[in-house]
Amino acid sequence: MLNVVLVEPEIPNNTGNIGRLCVGTESRLHLIHPFGFVINDKNLKRSGLDYWVHLDVTEYQNVEEWIAQIPDHSRVFLMSSHSEKSYLQNEFQDGDWLVFGKESVGLSKEFMARFENHLTIPMSPLIRSFNIANSVAFVVGEAKRQISLKK
Repeated sequence: MLNVVLVEPEIPNNTGNIGRLCVGTESRLHLIHPFGFVINDKNLKRSGLDYWVHLDVTEYQNVEEWIAQIPDHSRVFLMSSHSEKSYLQNEFQDGDWLVFGKESVGLSKEFMARFENHLTIPMSPLIRSFNIANSVAFVVGEAKRQISLKK
């Protein structure tokens, strides 16, 4: 299973959509506090629909708690519009950690410095970034495609 990590998510609809994507792709969702919403918020449930009950989701009170349980830090991939290497150039494996920052500012420089693998999604210079739910779908889709070819 892939591990999708949202660091301090702010928008419940995005988290709900990502949760639904994780159920559909049999991926695990990891949510790192603080959140910009309450997890039982009606918008989150609306976006996640009735699939939320099937979601393999873990919450962490902070980044340190999440980092402490990662078995192999070399398989953690941070997504950032400031990175140079495209996710399309990466070789993904089952069990990888795909990390996405908060919607308003992404991942902090301090957070980025903790891991060596930084990836970006190629995009037109006309936009600053993609919506986080779309970004997760791009990367999970490519990772699942690669993993299925290895079986």
